[in-house]
Amino acid sequence: MSNKHIITLISDWGIRSHYVGAVKGAILSSIPEAKIVDISHQVNPFDIMQASFILKNACVSFPANTIHLIGVNTEASIESPHIVVLKNDQYFIGADNGIFSLLFDQPIEDAVELNIMQNSSYFTFSTRDVFVKAAEMIISGTSLKNLGTPYDKLNQLIAFKPVIYDSRIIGKVIYIDDYENVYANIDYDIFRKVGKNRGFFISYRSNDEGISRISTSYSDVLPGEKLALFGTTGFLEIAVNQGNASSLLGISTEDTITIEFFE
Repeated sequence: MSNKHIITLISDWGIRSHYVGAVKGAILSSIPEAKIVDISHQVNPFDIMQASFILKNACVSFPANTIHLIGVNTEASIESPHIVVLKNDQYFIGADNGIFSLLFDQPIEDAVELNIMQNSSYFTFSTRDVFVKAAEMIISGTSLKNLGTPYDKLNQLIAFKPVIYDSRIIGKVIYIDDYENVYANIDYDIFRKVGKNRGFFISYRSNDEGISRISTSYSDVLPGEKLALFGTTGFLEIAVNQGNASSLLGISTEDTITIEFFE
């Protein structure tokens, strides 16, 4: 099967309602040869930060010409139009509600504001009625420029940027996975550049509670012990070996994570 027929779905629909089935049915009706991949349908309602983190770390594993349909907070408006972005040879279709600025670290290569007739007279199910049609047109060979008008200024959100001082990084929790591992918006490059091989202390909740070393795997500590590491996402992760860090350590999304460096 051609790579250009891979279509992924990420949404906040859950798995009990009809939405996932309806979108998959629409895809298969118009693109019978499509290979549909569910990235996640358990995104918290309207949580574009969580959706961007999941998609950002999943899309890098997909081949060129994959089409990603983003079903989170999809209602179009003048401020957040429906767009298609071509980035790293993959297509991303969704509403420009800020999620694209969170997805991409570098400027976009090409994007258009969609200008196509949707498949129904309802305006509450854009993923099925607009995004699937855009995917069908891309797969049929329609060029990006013929899907709409050029779009070169994404709505900007800066939630992934920590505050940096000479000897301190102040970040926040941006994601908690199903194992309750905690991810902060501090990546390894920032940690290395600010730290300059100095000692450090990672604190959360209070200045007295934290971690003073970086592990390379969960098994570097005994079961039930806490650790910090930079894993496959590239972001600082706080975890408990064979445990649930968020509950056990009392850390929630948006909580502050601070790294103090010292000689």
